[in-house]
Amino acid sequence: MASATHTKERQLQRDVARTVESTLPGVEVLALELTGKERFCVYVDHPEGVDHALCERVTDLLRPYLDEYSVEVSSPGFERPLRTKEHFERAVGKNVRVKTETGRARGTVIFAGERSVQIQNGKGSQHAPADIPYDLIVRANLIDEGKSA
Repeated sequence: MASATHTKERQLQRDVARTVESTLPGVEVLALELTGKERFCVYVDHPEGVDHALCERVTDLLRPYLDEYSVEVSSPGFERPLRTKEHFERAVGKNVRVKTETGRARGTVIFAGERSVQIQNGKGSQHAPADIPYDLIVRANLIDEGKSA
């Protein structure tokens, strides 16, 4: 069962995504994270990239939320948030970090199914892939493998 914070975060994401994606063609709301009691961050993406002007346009659309929240709009960065089946489909073969209500997993996305994602952590028969339902995911991100390069 999702926590009250997680439920509130998901509802805010649905509302914000509907507002932003219906008004700004091509903009995708990747994730919304409550970063405090009265603060949230929205991660957006666009096929042509995310610049300061786009973040300003999204912030302007979210003005009604400013009575209740401090709002930050950001590009996804190297550790792109993953929340939906489509996000995980694009991440097949890549390393991810996943947090659920009950635990954490880290590994390579091997399959994005209709209701869950499979993540492989390690090699060999003793390391069966973890099957994680999307509904249980609180946070998930790509792991930036370029940091040590």
